[in-house]
Formats: sequence, C-alpha cells, structure tokens
Amino acid sequence: MDGTRRSDIKPGLRVSIVLKKDQRTGKLTEGIVKDILTKSPVHPHGIKVRLESGEVGRVKVAGGSRDKDSA
Repeated sequence: MDGTRRSDIKPGLRVSIVLKKDQRTGKLTEGIVKDILTKSPVHPHGIKVRLESGEVGRVKVAGGSRDKDSA
C-alpha cells in the first residue's frame, strides 16, 4: 500500500514515513503508527501519522509486516 488512503492506516500498523526534515532526500523512517493525524480520507502526499516513537511524518509505505510469512 502506498499510504495515501486513510482507511488503509490503523494504529499498530508498521509503516515507513518521510519526516518533514527528510522530504528533500526522501529518506524513510520505519515505525509503528500511534495516531493518525490527517482527517481527510485521501491525501496525495500520504496520510500524516505520529509513530510510537513520537516522530511525525507522511506514510509512503504501509503494511510492512512484522511476520515475514503473513500475507
């Protein structure tokens, strides 16, 4: 999933986000979603979330699995 639809993002999901400071480079930061900050159902640049670590950014890759065998 590309992270542009709010319905795809749930607390507890492992995601890769781009932090504001990393927007130019596109560097991804991985973590677990704590809060969903975007209110609209779709956002072209990715749904904004807060990770359990406290970092805030836009989701670029959603649904990274903790278990390699899960589908």
